[in-house]
Amino acid sequence: MSVLSAADITGLELYRRGKVRDTYRLADGTLLMVATDRISAFDVVLPTPIPDKGRVLTQMSLRWFDSLRDIVPNHLLPDQGAALPEGVPEEWRERCMHVAQADRIDIECVVRGFISGSGWKEYRTQGTLAGEDLPAGLKESSRLPEPRFTPAMKNDDGHDENISRARLRELVGAELAQRLEDVSLAIFKHATERCEAAGVYLADTKFEFGFIDGTLTLIDEVLTPDSSRFWEIDEWREGEAVVSFDKQFVRDYLETLQWDKTAPGPELPDDVVRGTTQRYREAAERICGVRLS
Repeated sequence: MSVLSAADITGLELYRRGKVRDTYRLADGTLLMVATDRISAFDVVLPTPIPDKGRVLTQMSLRWFDSLRDIVPNHLLPDQGAALPEGVPEEWRERCMHVAQADRIDIECVVRGFISGSGWKEYRTQGTLAGEDLPAGLKESSRLPEPRFTPAMKNDDGHDENISRARLRELVGAELAQRLEDVSLAIFKHATERCEAAGVYLADTKFEFGFIDGTLTLIDEVLTPDSSRFWEIDEWREGEAVVSFDKQFVRDYLETLQWDKTAPGPELPDDVVRGTTQRYREAAERICGVRLS
């Protein structure tokens, strides 16, 4: 296993350091995205990295981008996999994506196939999901009658804000709002079929889009355990919380601590680190056929 807490590259311009990815601008204006092993919970980046997490995120995204090309273009450049820029270690190759810079749309395009997490909390108290009615009688982890598009406004410094589809139309216009919904649902349908063939439910996920040369483009990462809730079909039970192939294992541990969920976050014990790495690697292999050495 490999561990990378920060991708520091001498001689390249740091474009953005996010919670997980360090992105550099290259001389030609394109971007190099390097996925580290940082992990965040409750919007705090924790001091303990998760080995191989960045490799999983990149390799899963690459496979999904390829399989989704007939639905929507993505920001990967044709030379993905060519020589790395000077100063970038070869051992980082499996963490790197060479991408075009997009004019990002500051909306998280969330699609839910099951009701869980914040969606379950809203439904339980208000009977709605993203401000729209749902049938009565649903339970935690129930499968929705049909997938729902539930957008959110991006907030790089804190919690994204859930919004209604009507609010989305006000923010971006009716035409783009409908396009984002249609493309998101089409991706979700494709991914659901692939995941269920692997014995996994795609409970919910989020996508990011931008414009490149005027074309709506899928960007960032896609359908990884950082952006999606994956459930083992054999372990799914309606009316119960379901263990996910994601960082919920970390969140559950943190909830046992006397921590106020502000920085700095606590160190993670070895068993939590091992368990989280195992979940990420299993998701990569089961869903995308990614076998990390």
